[in-house]
Amino acid sequence: MPPFQHPRTAPAGDTPGADEPFWRTRSLEEMSTAEWESLCDGCGRCCLIKLEDEDTGEVLHTDIGCTLLDGFACRCRDYPRRQKKVPDCVRLTPEAVRSIAWLPPTCAYRLVRDGLPLYPWHHLVSGRASSVHEAGISVRGRLSGNEEEFAEEEYPERIVDWPALGADEEG
Repeated sequence: MPPFQHPRTAPAGDTPGADEPFWRTRSLEEMSTAEWESLCDGCGRCCLIKLEDEDTGEVLHTDIGCTLLDGFACRCRDYPRRQKKVPDCVRLTPEAVRSIAWLPPTCAYRLVRDGLPLYPWHHLVSGRASSVHEAGISVRGRLSGNEEEFAEEEYPERIVDWPALGADEEG
């Protein structure tokens, strides 16, 4: 198994009856605000500029970050006020997670939604926030820049496929 291939079963070491982590015992709707926020792995992929093919409806990712995306930290520069500064910023809620098709396959919200375990590199599993970067999952080192650095006409030239790949598909 490649080092970051998604485990389809419980990780080794889990014993029946052991205390289960919250993401295995609660639905998205049942999570506290702190639990919900802690699910974010800090990859930054959801903060990439996306284009929708008008003919097919397919969502295409670019390597351009939202104006508020810090490309090194892979976090929003103004998370509390992001929707005031970026009106089309999508606020993830349980309802949104159930309806958004473009969430990366590695996204913890999507994995929990689908009843799958988190990847070993997720900080809630590894205990280290840096593991998402070490695993090559985050946008760190992959951005061409932020949206204010490109004209909209340039966006199609920046389409990439890696944001839609799973951890076991990346090179």
